[in-house]
Amino acid sequence: MLTSLLTTLALAYGGLAALLFLFQDNLAYYPQIGREIYATPREHGLDYEPLTLATPDGERLDAWFIPAPQARGTVLFLHGNAGNLSHRMDSIAMFHRLGFGVLIFDYRGYGRSTGKPSEAGLYQDAQAAWDHLTRQRGIPPGRIVLFGESLGGAMAAWLAAHEKAGALVLSSVLISAPALATDLYPWLPTRWLVRMRYDTRAALAEVNCPVLVAHSPDDEIIPFHHGKMLFGAAAEPKTFLQLAGGHNDGFIFMRAEWVDALAGFLNRHIENDNGNASGAGE
Repeated sequence: MLTSLLTTLALAYGGLAALLFLFQDNLAYYPQIGREIYATPREHGLDYEPLTLATPDGERLDAWFIPAPQARGTVLFLHGNAGNLSHRMDSIAMFHRLGFGVLIFDYRGYGRSTGKPSEAGLYQDAQAAWDHLTRQRGIPPGRIVLFGESLGGAMAAWLAAHEKAGALVLSSVLISAPALATDLYPWLPTRWLVRMRYDTRAALAEVNCPVLVAHSPDDEIIPFHHGKMLFGAAAEPKTFLQLAGGHNDGFIFMRAEWVDALAGFLNRHIENDNGNASGAGE
């Protein structure tokens, strides 16, 4: 009886490990949630330019460029692992009110973008968006803010490690995929099972621009210690903003004091037309 029970438990354990190994893409990416573009910036009173970004490997990414009058800079918005660009209208509107243009796009396989999501592919998507801003629009790198929410923060940090952005903002972001899997499935040998890396902390070691890390102690998906460890890994100048609420409740635009903290950070570090930070001389 005991041998039979142990055998059953071992088979169940092995089955769970096999499921995590084989179907981890289904746990990491949720492009099927809200594929429909339910609204555009124009329906929210904002002018915008619909775009299609081409990636080096031939995918076509659905994107919006939302200009701001006399823009102080441009935000390259890298969203999380569910939904599409039309679900980020509150964030787009917030940055617009702060005087920043926004380029937001859907990763391959999300929304109306072609392809299938993968770690290597999403890095290519982020690079294609950066190249569009710097090469096609001629926006100086020092006036680009990389904003990454949740999984998008891993792409934002990777891009900041490879390019000279003006600032990096990480909102509710994971240390790495293996570290998060260990938190979520502590009874499984996740570090050997998880194929994807999304190593935000390693990328931060190569980042030289100012960094703001925002995270909530109440985050039920990406634990608070991820944000604290990312802040510890970032070089100065850096700022930590403690949010409140769950993973999908704690985004920066939801409280006036958080928006003020973000605005202060951007004022200090983003170049203006004279090549100085907006807050220089204060």
